[in-house]
Amino acid sequence: MAAKPKRTSPETMAYILDQLGAAGDVRARKMFGEYGVYCGDRFIGVVCADQLFIKPTPAGAALEPDLGRAPPYEGAKPSVVISPDMLEDPDRLAAFVRATADALPPQKPRRKKKAVS
Repeated sequence: MAAKPKRTSPETMAYILDQLGAAGDVRARKMFGEYGVYCGDRFIGVVCADQLFIKPTPAGAALEPDLGRAPPYEGAKPSVVISPDMLEDPDRLAAFVRATADALPPQKPRRKKKAVS
């Protein structure tokens, strides 16, 4: 029997959101047992197993070229892994998140579900 993957604790998610506060309108949404992270109307990354992952963009890479990449979960594309040092530096983290969000397209509006007759 395989070990159950570690899930992000609500306390860790609250801490990460607090650290991201300087980036502006940042929020999280539960998705598939973990969390999706948004900055304004842009989906910027995920938190999986207590680790923050941010979508890679050329703007983010120009600002923080030494950050590593890894997939946040099996089968996912590699994302930028936010190191504990960077998470402890809210101003640096905010600059990176804002640069990333500005480089990403806004989310498409959700379609309304059709009523079943």
